[in-house]
Amino acid sequence: MNVKHDLSEKLLTQSFPKEEMEELEKYRQLAKGYAAVEHCIAVLSDLKRDKSYVYHGALAACFDFSTEASAQEIDSIWEEDIFACIHPDDLINKHLLELRLFTFVKKLDVTKRSQFYGSNVIRMQGRTGEYIAIKHRIYYVSCIVSGSLRYALCLYNRAEQPSLNEVKKHAIVDMLAGEPVPIFQDQLSSILSTREWEVLRLIRDGQISKEIAARLSISVNTVSRHRQNILEKLRVKNSSEACSVADRLHLF
Repeated sequence: MNVKHDLSEKLLTQSFPKEEMEELEKYRQLAKGYAAVEHCIAVLSDLKRDKSYVYHGALAACFDFSTEASAQEIDSIWEEDIFACIHPDDLINKHLLELRLFTFVKKLDVTKRSQFYGSNVIRMQGRTGEYIAIKHRIYYVSCIVSGSLRYALCLYNRAEQPSLNEVKKHAIVDMLAGEPVPIFQDQLSSILSTREWEVLRLIRDGQISKEIAARLSISVNTVSRHRQNILEKLRVKNSSEACSVADRLHLF
C-alpha cells in the first residue's frame, strides 16, 4: 500500500490560485489559537507551498516536544516528528482518513466543504514509552475561486482510552448535522463502483473469478476487469491487500 504517496500526489498537484499571504496568516493564527485554547498540537499545512506550521500546546510536553508559542516551520506537508510517535497501524489509518476526506469534499460544492471534517483515534508513544490515546481531527480549507484545497489543519488532542476496535474506526463528520456521514454515502461513490464493491466482497468471502461470474451473471473477463480496477483504485498489488484496505476504510 502506498496511501501516503497517493494522498501527497492528490494534495500537491492541485491547481492553486495566486499567493494570498493574508489568508495564510489568518489560518496560522487560527491554528495557534486552537493550540492555546485546547492545549493540543495543531499543524497547519500549506498545500501549495508544501510547507507546514506546527503549534505546540501543553499536550506537546507528553512527547518531549517544545511548548514554545512560536510556530515550528517545516518544509513539507508531513509532520514527520509527530508521525514517528504514532503507532504504525494507526498512521496508515490516519492517512486513509485524510485520503477519504479529500475524495469526499472534492465532490462537494465549494461553499459546503467547510462543514465536514475527519476524525479518528490514534495511539502516540509518549516520552515514557507508553502509548497515549489521541483524538485526531483533519480539516481542509477550500479556495472559493479555484476550488482547490489550499490548507489542511490537523489537531491532536488527548482522548479517553479507547478499545482497539475504536482505534481502528474513523469517520467523516457533518458539523451542521452533528453526526457522521453514512459510510455508503461517501465511500462507494468516491472510490469503488457498486459492482466493484460487490466483486470485492465476494473475493473477501473466498470466491474465485469463475464463481463470482456465475453469482453476478457476468463473464469471467468482466470479473478480471473489475479486479484490476479495484487494485488500481485502492493502489494495492493483490486481492489480499485490497481486502485489507477496504476493511480499514470500512467498506465491508
